[in-house]
Amino acid sequence: MWSGIFPAVTTKFTADDQIDHAEMERCMALLIEAGCDGLIMAGSLGEGPMLSHDEKLAILKTAQGVAGGRPVLLTVNEAATRDAVSLARKAAAAGADGLMLVPSPIYHTDPEETVDTMRTVTSAGGLPVMIYSNRVAYRVDVTVPILEQLAKDDLFVAIKESSDDIRRTTDVINAFGDRFDVFTGVDNLACEALMMGAVGWVAGLVTAFPRETVAIYRLIQAGRHAEALEIYRWFRPLLDLDVSTYLVQNIKLAEVHAIGSNERVRMPRQPLRGERREMVERTIKDCLAKRPKLPEF
Repeated sequence: MWSGIFPAVTTKFTADDQIDHAEMERCMALLIEAGCDGLIMAGSLGEGPMLSHDEKLAILKTAQGVAGGRPVLLTVNEAATRDAVSLARKAAAAGADGLMLVPSPIYHTDPEETVDTMRTVTSAGGLPVMIYSNRVAYRVDVTVPILEQLAKDDLFVAIKESSDDIRRTTDVINAFGDRFDVFTGVDNLACEALMMGAVGWVAGLVTAFPRETVAIYRLIQAGRHAEALEIYRWFRPLLDLDVSTYLVQNIKLAEVHAIGSNERVRMPRQPLRGERREMVERTIKDCLAKRPKLPEF
């Protein structure tokens, strides 16, 4: 159902901590112009847990106006299942093309709780769902046995595989064939996962480097692996910035240098400072200085 590059879009804020819809439109237009295949709003990188339901729905509307008919998914990452149900229903009413569903971001559900929660939210929304499996950040692992139960419901169509185990891509494909659209959700494992059969990439650094991200995906799909690897090896120091407690600040700082955006975040986050900022900024500037010329694809 879904494939390709789906950016996990950053949320832009004004100086007085309101949603900066104009800047979001500008930044998302760059993604669409570069050839991205969909947009995912209010996820981890989008600071979703810091947004109200009204803000998330407003962001969804802004994305729909830019996407040009490409699928726009809203992330459901609420702590309480009843709140997740409420947001899923609101997203459906607002015309979302699907949901990216975090099983339980605060309470670490056991397998039975994980299945019941995901079924409850999905049933309420009635929309296609991308399962977000991220045992590193959220301590809930959507394993192959759990997927076996969820596979009985046709609304579960995709999985964002962020277990940090590259073997999991093959495990899911071996178990289910093409039943689920497998997306990689770890930037610095993306090339590996795509070569192992993942059909999409929920990408982070794409928000600052959209053309390079799209190029890697399309070159791999065309079997031009050597060309994709050359770009990916240049990209790796930047992609490593996605695998961090400070991924939001890291990537927003990359957006400052690469696309002229801002690095405003919502508290309790604060922009990077001190040695950490110097290190990240040095990585960004070094990679920009060596930015490769992209082949035709």
